[in-house]
Amino acid sequence: MVKYERICLPNGLACIYNEDCSTPFVAVNILYKAGAKNETEGHTGFAHLFEHLMFGGSENIPDYDARIQAAGGENNAFTTNDYTNYYIILPASNLEAALWLESDRMAKLVLSEKALRIQKDVVVEEFKQRYLNTPYGDIWLKLRPLAYKRHPYRRPTIGCSVEEIRNASLSDVKEFYRRYYAPDNAILSISGNIKAEKAHRLVEKWFGDIPAAGHKKETLPAEPEQKEERRLLTHGKDLPADAIYKAFHTDKRISDEFYICNLISDLLSDGNSSRFYNCLIKGKASFSSIDAYVTGDTDPGLFIVSGKISPGISPEEAEKDMENELHALVSGNIPEKEIRKVINKTESKIACSSASYRNKASELAFFEMLGNAALINGEYEKYENISSEDIVRTGCKLFEPENSSTLIYLKS
Repeated sequence: MVKYERICLPNGLACIYNEDCSTPFVAVNILYKAGAKNETEGHTGFAHLFEHLMFGGSENIPDYDARIQAAGGENNAFTTNDYTNYYIILPASNLEAALWLESDRMAKLVLSEKALRIQKDVVVEEFKQRYLNTPYGDIWLKLRPLAYKRHPYRRPTIGCSVEEIRNASLSDVKEFYRRYYAPDNAILSISGNIKAEKAHRLVEKWFGDIPAAGHKKETLPAEPEQKEERRLLTHGKDLPADAIYKAFHTDKRISDEFYICNLISDLLSDGNSSRFYNCLIKGKASFSSIDAYVTGDTDPGLFIVSGKISPGISPEEAEKDMENELHALVSGNIPEKEIRKVINKTESKIACSSASYRNKASELAFFEMLGNAALINGEYEKYENISSEDIVRTGCKLFEPENSSTLIYLKS
């Protein structure tokens, strides 16, 4: 059981504190509800670009990383379609240094033409290296717009093109900062060797006078129900194998359907006892590797099945074998022993994750963003209540051909 206290500052900053005396360290996590879905058409990649800009220095702290290192800490960040997350890990005695650093760049980030030019070059090189010059790197550049037609999830986090990153203007960046990087659009969570009362006192000191931006939740266009099978055939250079990617629309992260789909993905592909491994890798050997997972987005997301096809197997045969396994799972009763084994493994993963103060800080902020921080203690029950009937019912709807978008990636 993860114990925590939740307090909201008058300026709208949601604060969550967890005391963990098992460590001499503390994790400071700040989540901004600004991701790729909040970008506008023609101006994609902004959220990720801004993540880089946040390390460029603020009014009172020109060298952010040097201050972190001086305090004996480490830091990092990541951007998703739904949010951008920053964290610092450092000795608990230096907590105030972390709060000073984060508050200064929330209120007084320095944005200049020079800083923007440098970070655009960095992101463009990342785009080329990870998405254009890596085998299968451009999958999301192709699969997202195939699966989504209206919702901004159709745009990858990195951005739709190098040109859109290069075209980002300083005025655009400043507007993004003003709109989203404010206390009333952020969640601050702290986990580690610190009393909640003391932590909150320091948070009030450093964040209490930062003005709210009057942020209003945006209404994003809903993705219409998919009613036709979609397919795309593409070719790539220097690929080690042909590959298949299938995307099926599913519900949002906070829904009961997410937990059922997550369990389905584990039944299919989690470990050497999974169905995919036994039937499609070890058995018929249609695939050299195959995986299934749920994107877990805050708005309705995707159930992904992807696999690298074994030599000598045609894409048509491999896809048929993949589909046969999907339908075999939901065609009848699933042994209770098989379900129980996967549920136990899932609960073990949750327990291990909750043992880390770093993970607790991150997860408390994430669940608070979803609207219910108490889910950090409530997910066990979600999985315990899943039955064979739930899996069959959900899977039959999920794996309908009309709900699928298939990308076949062939070697040139």
